[in-house]
Amino acid sequence: MPCSMLGIINATNEFDTFKNLTAHRSLASLPFAGRYRLVDFMLSNMVNSGITNVAIFTGKEVRSLIDHLGSGKQWDLDRKRDGLFVFSPEGTSRIERFGSFAHFAKNITYFLRSKQKYVVITNCNTIGTIDFCKILDHHMETEADITEVFHNGQSLQTYILDKNLLLSLFEQYKNQGYYTIFDVVHDKRHKFKINMYEWSGYITIIDSLQSYYQNSLDLLQPSVWKQVFTKNEPIFTKVKDEPPTQYKNAAKVTNSMIANGCIIQGEVENSILFRSVKVGKGAVIRNSIIMQKCQIGENCILDSVILDKDVKIDNGVQLVGTKENPYLVEKGTVQKGR
Repeated sequence: MPCSMLGIINATNEFDTFKNLTAHRSLASLPFAGRYRLVDFMLSNMVNSGITNVAIFTGKEVRSLIDHLGSGKQWDLDRKRDGLFVFSPEGTSRIERFGSFAHFAKNITYFLRSKQKYVVITNCNTIGTIDFCKILDHHMETEADITEVFHNGQSLQTYILDKNLLLSLFEQYKNQGYYTIFDVVHDKRHKFKINMYEWSGYITIIDSLQSYYQNSLDLLQPSVWKQVFTKNEPIFTKVKDEPPTQYKNAAKVTNSMIANGCIIQGEVENSILFRSVKVGKGAVIRNSIIMQKCQIGENCILDSVILDKDVKIDNGVQLVGTKENPYLVEKGTVQKGR
């Protein structure tokens, strides 16, 4: 049964902890797990919870996100009624931190036209499976004004509340001094009943280059992978038709996630390769994340490396980082040998 909720995904957050990985894209559109984007996980959770009206409030650098989302067809959100809506900020004004009541207020018509009674507000960079219907049921049973979701004692920056309450908060946000839903929850002056809901299961938040790297490689553990990608709660994403990956005679692949369209002639160990990656003869890739359409030449050695999209590595190049500080190569660059 569908949940009577609006789904709001906040994609306005900006971090300075990803180095050049988010220089030309929003955090929501950051590639993850071989074929997905970060936004796919919370968006899929909403769809799997029966939410049919979803709005994504974006910050800057939205081109790749808009291209990825399209009409929302991949998430069954290309509907005549409700569906997927994307709201970008006007002009170049600074987007406020989490919740962004100013951003909501400028798009108040969306909220007024919606028929759902409740709203779930969440972020775009949480990985895991969440059933929002269960949380809504608990919210209603406890008669809370706002329910904040936690995991292992850490806030997931996920909130459920009545839509009319949200409207009253962001319509008068300047007078009340509440610029975000976070401000409301953590202000001791109000009389709202705040409920805490502890969600169990695998959940992680991607908030830095190091957490992106480590949580990506954690997916190579079956115990983690099986909790993120479940049979009954699939993660949807934009579909791209590619031929199957070709493993040449000298190819050797162990404990790795390989997307389709790759051509592998070298050795890949404990790594994630996105679509259409080419690995030359004699090349060795370990503990690395190689994004779409990268080309790795012959006899290269890559260890603890993140290659952004469309990177070309010439023959014989060696790049080595560490698990604490992976070596990042910016999108579209060429690494030449000596």
